[in-house]
Amino acid sequence: MSDAKLPLLVVEDDPGMQKQLKWSLDDYQLIFADDRASAIKQLRRYEPKVVTLDLGLPPDPSNSSEGLATLSEILALQPHTKIIVITGSDNKQDAINAIAHGAYDYYQKPIEPEELSIILKRAYWLSQLEQQQQAYDKLTLHLGRVIGDSPEIQKICRVVEKIANTELTALLLGESGTGKEVFAHTIHECSDRRSGPFVAINCASIPENLLESELFGYERGAFTGAHKKTKGKIECAQGGTLFLDEIGDMPLPLQAKLLRFLQERVVEPVGGRHEIEVDVRVVCATNKDILFMSQQQSFREDLYYRVSEMTINIPPLRERGCDVILLARAFLINFNQDLGCQVKGFDESALQALTAYSWPGNIRELQNKLKSAVIMAEGSNITAADLNLMAQEAPLAVFNLRQAREEAEVKVIKQAFSFTNYNMSKAAELLGVTRPTLYSLVEKYQIVINREVTAS
Repeated sequence: MSDAKLPLLVVEDDPGMQKQLKWSLDDYQLIFADDRASAIKQLRRYEPKVVTLDLGLPPDPSNSSEGLATLSEILALQPHTKIIVITGSDNKQDAINAIAHGAYDYYQKPIEPEELSIILKRAYWLSQLEQQQQAYDKLTLHLGRVIGDSPEIQKICRVVEKIANTELTALLLGESGTGKEVFAHTIHECSDRRSGPFVAINCASIPENLLESELFGYERGAFTGAHKKTKGKIECAQGGTLFLDEIGDMPLPLQAKLLRFLQERVVEPVGGRHEIEVDVRVVCATNKDILFMSQQQSFREDLYYRVSEMTINIPPLRERGCDVILLARAFLINFNQDLGCQVKGFDESALQALTAYSWPGNIRELQNKLKSAVIMAEGSNITAADLNLMAQEAPLAVFNLRQAREEAEVKVIKQAFSFTNYNMSKAAELLGVTRPTLYSLVEKYQIVINREVTAS
């Protein structure tokens, strides 16, 4: 049976009907069961998305009670299973009861292969759509705005969940475009301060002579053009979260005043004489190595330790594996809505291009490429040409299991030789194989052994 065939559980106690279905549904991997117990056993083993179910099952094949009980138990174990009830009974009440119990569809014997095939294809199509939506919902609901299923991102999500309701000052580190502000928003939305304001300020985008007044506010007449008293960003974040983006670009003279605010939770507006108490949660972010900067005295060391009570390193997109596909599909949904387009998905060339590209601009670059690809796509699916990533030559992702295993074996064997200074016996021992087996693998993969450094 081909691995490409979709599994279909057939719950039918009539051997003749089993044979007919086996003949007429050869496009599927048929799994047979002739009673409720065997049906549940096969369901647990194969986890099929679609099931055909005869209502007249033993020990009471003359009515539908056992079949309906089987239907209910299947849905209790796997609620999203599409169950197509197949029965020879003329009793329409059976159909009504089956649908009421959660059956996807109802088919009356005798079986017409073409008709049943259409029903099955529609059921698998709907199941696939639901599965994709569930995966997307699971990822987006996990921590609001965060999309990703890689171990690195899931680890960060667990950290965010733990610190959200604390008052720890979090420092988000990562390359430009990795989603630092998204995580800052997420910390705010997962905290008890979610009903308060989220105020962001980019320390690198505001001129040095204006940044102090933007942060702390100013009194009327404090400087030329200060015609009225104005609150700063810190005071505007009262009861909520203040996000200091690119804090590594904050001028040194201003860092001392920020440190006082973080320690005392008071601000003094420019030109003011009175301190104002504020209650805010502070989250900072930077793409610079501010620990190194503090050691070089270009960033205050005491401020560094104050803002880094909890440091979170956000990995670049190139280190997040297949998250790029999840992000691309999520962005595609959004861009279809925003641009009024109807692009369905990605073809194989596009998926290969997405995973092979190194994404120097990270998620921001992915968004830009996807947006233009949605606009430029001429077919129902985005292609590699639409993504315009062809300029970078990178190895395509390996999806062939045999090839992946071989590449992994070669890599590990070479590492073992390196660790043992090319000593065959020690390398074999390290790899947990015999010397003859290792010799065979070396010959099979044509691994060159550096004889000049091999121990005698």
